[in-house]
Amino acid sequence: MTTSRLPVGAAAPAARRRPLARLPRTGAGTALAWALLGLVLLATLAPDLLAGQDPQAIDPADALSGPSRPHWLGTDQLGRDLFSRIVHGAGASLLIGLGATALALVGGALLGVLAATAGRTVDRVLSGLTDVLMAFPGLMLSLVVVTLLGPGSANATLAIGASLLPGFLRLARGQALAVRAGDYVRAAVVMGRGRADILLRHVLPNALPPLLVLATVNTGSAIIAGSTLSFLGLGPKPPAPEWGSMLSEGRDHLDTAWSVAVFPGLAITLTVVAVTVVGRDLQRRLDGRDGRDRT
Repeated sequence: MTTSRLPVGAAAPAARRRPLARLPRTGAGTALAWALLGLVLLATLAPDLLAGQDPQAIDPADALSGPSRPHWLGTDQLGRDLFSRIVHGAGASLLIGLGATALALVGGALLGVLAATAGRTVDRVLSGLTDVLMAFPGLMLSLVVVTLLGPGSANATLAIGASLLPGFLRLARGQALAVRAGDYVRAAVVMGRGRADILLRHVLPNALPPLLVLATVNTGSAIIAGSTLSFLGLGPKPPAPEWGSMLSEGRDHLDTAWSVAVFPGLAITLTVVAVTVVGRDLQRRLDGRDGRDRT
């Protein structure tokens, strides 16, 4: 019986393809969410590339007109182009969401690791404060903070970040406690490594990936919260375009011009859905699961 032999280099391509086969696959819906999120980021960084009209240009003679060739999505009550205002408003809405999430991520990570490593007294104080803050609905806590600080984009970002911080703190504490119990951390202690070195080289890097996934998902919630504050008049001051304030301005004209409120609301909805889908995709990749897994 004869056996055929493969050429010497035949096994190499299969060996190179094997790691790629284990990568999570991206479905059509997830790819669409990534594309939409990329479009929103482009509108944030370079809005003039997508909308050439001035979002502040007023034309009372063309107020509350429906979608047309010169105005793809119509105009608002002052005759301003809706498409241009939605594109230019993406920056304000997205930056509030990203800024608030970044503040919550950094603050929660530092305080969570501190609670897990600084001793029982600090852990009890921070854990008790977390329980108290998490007992309040996030939007209510944001309203309290922004009412104390006053309206504006920066204050809205701080208020939303404060409402998101307890969730990051609790997750960071749990991850830090799990990592601290690992054998490699114990080995570092036996080898005489300092506490700061162990925290920076072992605890924080291993506790960070779940926090990044939570940050991606919470960005959608932060965008909704920012739009809600703007809807209530507590966000960016007019006439700066922002999706929540545009939605608030358009609610009084639904009977005569539905597009004034529908399109800003649609922009908020699609962006939040895209961010949520991208966050779930990142979580699947972190867990090493196939993108088609629905469980």
